Amino acid sequence: MEVQDGAELCFPQLLNTSCRKPTLDRFDAVLRNIVMLSISVPTVVLNLLVIISVSHFRQLHTPTNILLLSLAVSDFLVGFVLLPGEIYRNTQCWLLGDFICSLYFFVVYIFFSTSVADMVLISIDRYVAICHPLHYPTRVTVTKAKLCVFLCWFCSVFYSSVVFRDVLSQPGITNSCDGECVVVFNYIADVVDLVVNVIFPVTVIILLYMRIFVVAVSQAHAMRSHTAAVTHQHSVTLSTRKSELKAARTLGVLVFVFLICFCPYYFVSLSQPSLYAVSLVSLMFYLNSCLNPLIYALFYPWFRKAVKHIVTLQILQPGSCEVSML
Repeated sequence: MEVQDGAELCFPQLLNTSCRKPTLDRFDAVLRNIVMLSISVPTVVLNLLVIISVSHFRQLHTPTNILLLSLAVSDFLVGFVLLPGEIYRNTQCWLLGDFICSLYFFVVYIFFSTSVADMVLISIDRYVAICHPLHYPTRVTVTKAKLCVFLCWFCSVFYSSVVFRDVLSQPGITNSCDGECVVVFNYIADVVDLVVNVIFPVTVIILLYMRIFVVAVSQAHAMRSHTAAVTHQHSVTLSTRKSELKAARTLGVLVFVFLICFCPYYFVSLSQPSLYAVSLVSLMFYLNSCLNPLIYALFYPWFRKAVKHIVTLQILQPGSCEVSML
């Protein structure tokens, strides 16, 4: 490897194989790291608030919130692990060794595959709640939701282990020089990943929400037609249905934002994109983890109320977990 005069090496003792130290003279490189840092901090803080809220307050232990908790955990780890890791890779030589590099990508891959699976589970939850409301209390319980979340993380770890088998067994195999941390898969692995993590889950999500939209419009029309002629018992039922429809709309926004941020990353990565296009879709990808708790804050009164209790340290009071949040 030829080294230009004045170039600084990551490992000066390895003159022929060492990478050169990254330089951040370009404005766009510095700006990208600043943007990533500005995404990382609120992502960690906001998702931590979601985790504390759902975990602490007993009234929030619902099947839907258990799924949102799982999503918040993966989003929190994106802000806590992935974004600082990417800033480090862009500004410094990778000095942590090839195995840690492979392990880093392996763990990050688990976060993303889990997020995709969580979105599918959330769509299924809303589908059952809206399209089969009478069966929802028995088909979807907190215990079943916890089991689904466990299986979601377990399957993500197993699938990631299969994908990264060669990378973990031969760390640094795709690095072009010492001090670099990259992982490159072959064409077959990319196609399989596209099907498993993009085409199949996105298709399921879209089909479920198309069905939810049709049923929700029909139910909303029926409720408007019968509101004036219902008994008290029916009023309670209608109130419950309105609550379910509102939840479906809120989670529909969550899923829609996810698809907008998620799909371009994979479509661009499969082509031969420019460096600018890769940076843009990557930032959109990372931004989604920060947007999710903002959506909760915008649409869920219980989240705003829970955050108030957390920030004012009222959760430290005895019996605070029993406080009504709904």
